[in-house]
Amino acid sequence: MYFSSLFFFFNSFKQKDVFQLKDMEKIAPKEKGITAMSVKEVLQSLVDDGMVDCERIGTSNYYWAFPSKALHTRKRKLEVLESQLSEGNQKHANLQKSIEKAKIGRHETEERTMLAKELSSLRDQKEQLKAEVEKYKECDPQVVEEMRQANKVAKEAANRWTGKYYNGTVEPVKLFHTYHDKCTVLFKKTHFWK
Repeated sequence: MYFSSLFFFFNSFKQKDVFQLKDMEKIAPKEKGITAMSVKEVLQSLVDDGMVDCERIGTSNYYWAFPSKALHTRKRKLEVLESQLSEGNQKHANLQKSIEKAKIGRHETEERTMLAKELSSLRDQKEQLKAEVEKYKECDPQVVEEMRQANKVAKEAANRWTGKYYNGTVEPVKLFHTYHDKCTVLFKKTHFWK
């Protein structure tokens, strides 16, 4: 409510003057019945929407809105909308022409309906065959080879991380600088080695 009344105040003011905030806080309650506390918020929202102009000169903010600016803004918006409408109409006409061109030679005949039914049955058959191929994909030699490679990589990674504990001879050889054969003999004598 305050928004529109303050906007109309700017556009209907006879002097078409520039105002400061303190002037607006005095004039707006008298002219339009807007409380002085909300004038600043309403002015800021009008400035944000581009309906009122604001310029900071020195330490003061000056506000103005001339009727010619609103008229020019509406005219520009109208021109943009009219150009969009003409583009939309042109696209619509082009699409209608292309539809008419596409309809030429596509009259419903028995042969055409038979071919359409055959096409749909072949598409269904293709989908069934794809599903069957997916079912037997595990036996595909290429997939099996990929699985072997993945298993090999996984085994190498597992051995890389757990090899020291599984082998049991790597660490003693490194720690005590002994030969691998001596470590193997020592570990075979313990009850943990099987």
